[in-house]
Amino acid sequence: MANGPEVVTCGEAMLLLLAEPGIPLDRAVHFRRSVAGAESNVAAGLARLGHAVRWLGRVGADPAGEAVLRELRADGVDVSQAVVDEQAPTGLLLRDSHPHRAIDVQYYRMGSAASRLTPDEISPDALDGARLLHISGITPMLSPTAAAASRRLVELAREAGAKVSFDPNVRSKLGGAAQWAQTAGPLLREADLVLAGEDELELLTAQPADEAARELLEGGTQEVVIKRADHSATVITSDGRWQQAPHAVPLVDPIGAGDGFAAGYLSARLRGLSEPRALAEAACVAALVVQAASDTDGLPSALARDRALAELVNGGDGVHR
Repeated sequence: MANGPEVVTCGEAMLLLLAEPGIPLDRAVHFRRSVAGAESNVAAGLARLGHAVRWLGRVGADPAGEAVLRELRADGVDVSQAVVDEQAPTGLLLRDSHPHRAIDVQYYRMGSAASRLTPDEISPDALDGARLLHISGITPMLSPTAAAASRRLVELAREAGAKVSFDPNVRSKLGGAAQWAQTAGPLLREADLVLAGEDELELLTAQPADEAARELLEGGTQEVVIKRADHSATVITSDGRWQQAPHAVPLVDPIGAGDGFAAGYLSARLRGLSEPRALAEAACVAALVVQAASDTDGLPSALARDRALAELVNGGDGVHR
C-alpha cells in the first residue's frame, strides 16, 4: 500500500461471539470468536477481492481489540491509523445462528472505544490516494462526535477526489426512525453511490424507495442500489435501470449478506465493470456469505468469486429496462 489505499472505510469493529449453530442464545454453551462490524466486513471483503483497503476506527486496549486488529491485518486490511483507547473497551456482539428463524443479536457497545471517535482523530492524509470512501449509518449513530467524524470523512473524500458510498445499515437498537432520519439522512444525500434496503430508503426519506432513488439522482447521487425484501436488487442511474434476482443457495446464516453484497458491488465498480455485471458479482458474493457461519467466513477471494459466478450465473447479468 505504498501509494495509499484504494478504499477507506470507517466504523466500529466488534468482537463477535457466535453461538453454536441452531442453538438459541439463552441456551448456548459453546461460542466461536470472530469479528463483526458493517464497515470492517466490507473492508475484509474488498481486501480478499484484491483491493488495497484501510480501516479507520477505535478499539480498546484489551484482548478483544487485539483480536479485531489481528483479524483485519490477516485479511490484508491496513489498520495503521486505527486508535487504541486505554480507557474504553472494544464493543462486543453476541448472537446465535439459524437459517429459518429470526437471529437473536445482543450488542454491548454503550461507551465503547468506537463511540468515542472524534473528527480530530481523522488524520488529514487518511484518504490520500483513495478512490472511494465507504461509510454506513451506524457510525454516526454511535455518538455526536462519531457523527461529526463521519461528516469530516466526507469532507476529506471530496478534497481527495474520492467518491463516497453509503449504506444506511439501519439498526433499530441504536435509535428510532426520527433519529436515524436526522442523523443518517444527510449522509445519504451526500453519497455518490447509495446501497440501501428499500425499507431503509423509506425510513430515511419518508417516501417509497423508487421515488427516493429518483430524488437522490436529481440531487447529484450517481448510483442507487436498492436491495428488495425478496432479496432481489435494482440499480438505478440516470442512464438506466437494471435488476438482479437472488440466487437459490443453501442458507446457513443470513447475517453479513448485505456487507458481502456491498463488497462485491464496489469491487466490480472499482474495476470499471458495468452496473449489471456489478449486480451479478454482488449477488454472487452475498450468496457465498449466507452459505457460511459468521459475518466473514464466506467472503471469497477474486478467484473463488469468479468460479462461483460461473456456476451461479448462466449468462444472466441482470435485466436492463
